[in-house]
Amino acid sequence: MREIIITCALTGSIHTPSMSPHLPVTGDEIARAGIEAAEAGAAILHLHARDPQTGRPSADPEHFRAFLPRLRQGCDAVLNLSTGGSAVMTLDERLAAPKEAAPEMASLNMGTMNFALYPMAERITDWRHDWERSFLEGSDDLVFKNTPRDIARILTELGQECGARFEFECYDLSHLYMLRHFADRGLIKPPYFIQFVFGVLGGMGADPENLTHMVRIADKMFGGDYMFSVLAAGRHQMPMAAQAAAMGGHVRVGLEDSLTIARGRLARSNAEQVGKVRGIVEALGRIVVSADEARALLGLKGADRVAI
Repeated sequence: MREIIITCALTGSIHTPSMSPHLPVTGDEIARAGIEAAEAGAAILHLHARDPQTGRPSADPEHFRAFLPRLRQGCDAVLNLSTGGSAVMTLDERLAAPKEAAPEMASLNMGTMNFALYPMAERITDWRHDWERSFLEGSDDLVFKNTPRDIARILTELGQECGARFEFECYDLSHLYMLRHFADRGLIKPPYFIQFVFGVLGGMGADPENLTHMVRIADKMFGGDYMFSVLAAGRHQMPMAAQAAAMGGHVRVGLEDSLTIARGRLARSNAEQVGKVRGIVEALGRIVVSADEARALLGLKGADRVAI
């Protein structure tokens, strides 16, 4: 496949405001970041919300409403809402905003896992908010819960009832087998859009061999019924994106996944990362697709059927 989809994950729930002054926090900042990323070439925007006063990850639908309508008005990108939210949120909290919005697309983590962020705390000396340090350091005893029952509920309530399709986030080999399980149960239909996630402590490491192995197993399990994309945390972001593009996959960048644009230099915006990865993939002969072309490739329902 020559066509390539660029996804941009704007803010996430992993990094904290003390790590970078460029991390979008308020509704205005997230909306502006998304519009700029779309203009730079991102066909899909992967979305989390934050409390605008504290920068803390938020599941409050009101915080999503602060940027979702503005994104729809300001760009044509596919709006992909997280169902992962943050590992400290309940499933009901994580689903509140996506169910209200009935998006074209939502992310879905394919398993329960350790989600260890605590090494990040060692690199921060000046904390902007009281919650940040305890949030990071407490992740040495943190489990992100997504059981088969949870996954089935998300697939039913967002997929079958709201018409969303999914970015299936696979942090480990076992997650591919879980995805196959739900395909066999008939709860999902192809084409499957699989996001391989590398470099999170608790998931698989950002080793090139891991990507080739994941693709090999996915080929065996899903044949021509899937497309893969790659995101890698921190300094691994661009090298793994380049490998994914060279292998025929799609790519994801954004300040959720990495705060830098080069070694020792913070990215000034999500759009800067999109521009950099666009240059990489186009140099490899790939053709960056528009949002509507991504909709066609992924079989999405269309922006006109989104509630917010």
